[in-house]
This record gives sequence, C-alpha cells and structure tokens, in this order.
Amino acid sequence: MDLLTTASTVAVSSYAVLSTVYRGMQAVYSQPENVTPPSESLFGSDRWPSVDVIIPCYNEDPRTLAACLASIAIQDYAGTFQVYLVDDGSGNRNAVIPVHHAYEGDPRFNFILLRENVGKRKAQIAAIRRSSGDFVLSVDSDTTLASDVITKLAVKMRDPMVGAAMGQLTAYNRSDTWLTRLIDMEYWLACNEERAAQGRFGAVMCCCGPCAMYRRSCLLSLLDQYETQLFRGKPSDFGEDRHLTILMLKAGFRTEYVPGAVAATVVPDKMGPYLRQQLRWARSTFRDTMLARGLLRGLDRYLTLDVMGENLGPLLLGIAVVTALGELLFSHTVNWWTVLAIVTMTIIRSTVLSFRTRQLRFIGYSMHALIRIFLLIPLKAYALCTLSNSDWLSRKSVPLPNRSTKEITSAMPLAGANAAGNSGIAESLHTADLSLTAGEV
Repeated sequence: MDLLTTASTVAVSSYAVLSTVYRGMQAVYSQPENVTPPSESLFGSDRWPSVDVIIPCYNEDPRTLAACLASIAIQDYAGTFQVYLVDDGSGNRNAVIPVHHAYEGDPRFNFILLRENVGKRKAQIAAIRRSSGDFVLSVDSDTTLASDVITKLAVKMRDPMVGAAMGQLTAYNRSDTWLTRLIDMEYWLACNEERAAQGRFGAVMCCCGPCAMYRRSCLLSLLDQYETQLFRGKPSDFGEDRHLTILMLKAGFRTEYVPGAVAATVVPDKMGPYLRQQLRWARSTFRDTMLARGLLRGLDRYLTLDVMGENLGPLLLGIAVVTALGELLFSHTVNWWTVLAIVTMTIIRSTVLSFRTRQLRFIGYSMHALIRIFLLIPLKAYALCTLSNSDWLSRKSVPLPNRSTKEITSAMPLAGANAAGNSGIAESLHTADLSLTAGEV
C-alpha cells in the first residue's frame, strides 16, 4: 500500500502547490486596475453604436421570458437598439405568444419563429444575418439585465480591437435552494476572479452566453467557422459561447470582462439538471482547450497557468482522492495528510473569499468542495471519455403541431404591426424553413 500512499501524497501536494500559485496570481490579477474608468460620454450623442439584442428561445417559461424582455425594453441606452427574439421551434409556443403580443406596439422588437428546433447556434445565426447593428448582444431567454448593461458593454467595446465583452453573471433564483445559493457563489468566482484575471490581459477565454456583446464586423468574418464547428468529424452545437470566444482570440481580437454590466440568469435548482449542465460545459471546455493550444503561445504566460489550473488541478485532486480511497479500502488506513491538505485548503479558500467579498455566506462555499470532489471531478473524467457525444442534455424538444409557416406567421402580430414588418418576418420564416432544418443540427 506504500504505492497508494505515495501516489496520494504526491498528487495532493502537487495540487496544493499548483492551486496556491494559481489562485494567488488569480487574486492579484483580478483586482481592478488603478485606471480612470471609461466615460460614458466618449461617444457623441449622435454617435453611439447601434446594437442588436438577439435572444434565442426554446421552451422557455412565459414568466421568465417576460422578465427577460421587460429588462431589455427599459435599457437606458443613448443609442438605438433592436431586439430579435428567435423562437427555436418551441413546443410551448402557444404559451409564449402572449408574451410576444405585449411588445407588438414597440418598433424595436422583432420576432422570428422557426418551424423546427435547430439549436441555439443556428437560431442566433438566423437573427445575426437578418440584423445590421454595429454590435450584437447575445442574451439567454432566462436572463434579465440591469438597465445599464448595453451602455456599459458598448463603452468597453469602443476600442476597435475588442471583439467581445461579457458582463457579470448572478443567479436570478439564488434564494430558491441551497444549490442555487452555491451556484450563485460559483458564478461570482467565475466572473470576478477567473474572468477578471483573464480580462487583465484582454483574453477572457469564455464570454458567457447569458450576456455577451460582439462586434458585428468581427462576428461576420467568423460566422462560417462558428456555424460549422466539427469535433472528430461530427457537428458540435453546444458550448457556442466558448467556441466563439476562442475564434475571436485566434483572429487577433481582445475579449473583455465588464463587472458593472450585471445580468441575472436562472440556474438549476436540482442536482440532476445541474450535473447535466456541468457535463455539457466540461465537454465544451475540453474541446475548445484543444483548439486554443496554439493560441496560448501568443498570450501572457498567466493564461497558460490558468488553463493548467482549471484542467490539471482537478486531475491531481482526483488522483489524490482515488488513491486515498484505495488505501482506505485495501489497507483500512486513512491518509491523513491528504485529508488534512484538502480540508485546510477548503477552509482557507472559503475564509479568504468571505473576507474579500465581506459576505459571510462564502463560508458556506466550503460545501462546494464535497460536490466538486465526489461529483464534478468524476463527471469531468466521464466528459473527457465521451467528448464525441454532442447531446445537449437539457430541454428536450417538444413536438410542434403540424402547422404551416403561413399559419405560424399569422398567429402572432409583429412589433409595429406594419406591412413591411410582416413581410420581413414572413421572408425570414420562409428562409428558416428552407435552410434551418432539424436535420442540419
């Protein structure tokens, strides 16, 4: 059993060293720089860029969708913006149509109804190709935005070398269960430590899907690559936010994080949906980490440490735990060094977070260590072994009634209720029926 003891001790010691260096540098680089914040008056009153807000929607709860659209309708933005909601063949379309109707008198709102479910990526592209704004803001249908999100992201995008920028995410339903509280803390860390540190070097590795703005000129140059992503010869449809971010970086553009642009998104409140979501994200991370290998050479060395910390760290921790459990099973002895090291790092991490945020709730984040060790690390190992699986794993398609495009179009008055608008939607729907079919996903 000396081999198991040695393996566990070496693995947990290596993990402790890597984690300490990585988290320490991350904490330093995630601190706000002492620079004058960009003024929102940098644009003249008539020179604010136009923005297209694109919202893919599939089987969304009508109340959640209503909250999303309401938060966008009240955006305090000096420029012009248009909203494109793309219903991706929802099975509950009759339930969400009244939500669409609430905005039929607002000329900023446009609705594209796809006859069949084609996936989030193709739904986005349907709106991108129809819209024409300087910037494209992608928003998930279960996300609500603070009233200044468009303004804050547009100000960050004033630099023509910035291809994408993301806002800070919080859990909309944080108070629902113990799990949503943990996820909210997890989001705080992902945004205000991981993304903030990456943003110091203009290389946020994933501009998260719930709230991310892109420069249209950059986006259009990458759209074909984005639409036709393959992995081992098979179409890859999930992880669209990470993949598009990596494409932006490989094309030479900067990707940024804007902590003041706050978006609240609905998170899983039960363990099953949470683990399915994490499995999908893990596969996406592994796939695009492979894509980004050559990219790291041109970025600051901290980004290489970041990739190692996020991928090698869990591997070392997993080896330490598995070998320690093997030692317990075969020799009935406890590797106290491994146990003590993990407990100590967990307590220190939670305490530092609580002190940094001045919120005692982060003491409870220590519970996440149990989820990570016994659920998330095995799940990541499974994800690594099943990378070719492209199942979305959530929101299974509900069959739509067999209705024609004409029937669907006439079922919903459009924003502005004008003939030109109706003609535009009808044309979009016709195009969607021809080129965006379920068989292409």
